[in-house]
Amino acid sequence: MKEVMKSLNEFFEENVKPPFRITSVSEEEYGWFAEVEVIEEDEYMQKYGHDQLLGVYEVKLNNNRQVGSFERVNLRPRSAHVETAERR
Repeated sequence: MKEVMKSLNEFFEENVKPPFRITSVSEEEYGWFAEVEVIEEDEYMQKYGHDQLLGVYEVKLNNNRQVGSFERVNLRPRSAHVETAERR
C-alpha cells in the first residue's frame, strides 16, 4: 500500500498537480484503483475571494503500481458537501 501511495504522489506531482488528499486505494484484479483529490486553480480562486476547486480523479494502477490511466470525474468547490457515490 505504501508503494501505491508513493507512486500516486509522484505521478500527480509530475503530471497534474500535487495531491491534496488520496481518499481511497483498493486492490483490484487488474492491479490497483485509487481516488485522488487535487486543488485546481488555487491562485486564481484566492485572488477573487472564491472557494478553492477540488478535482476528483479516478486512477488505475497496474500490478507494478504504476499509473496506467486517470480521469477527472468531478470538479467541485472544496467546501461543498460530498455524497458517497458508486464507482464507475
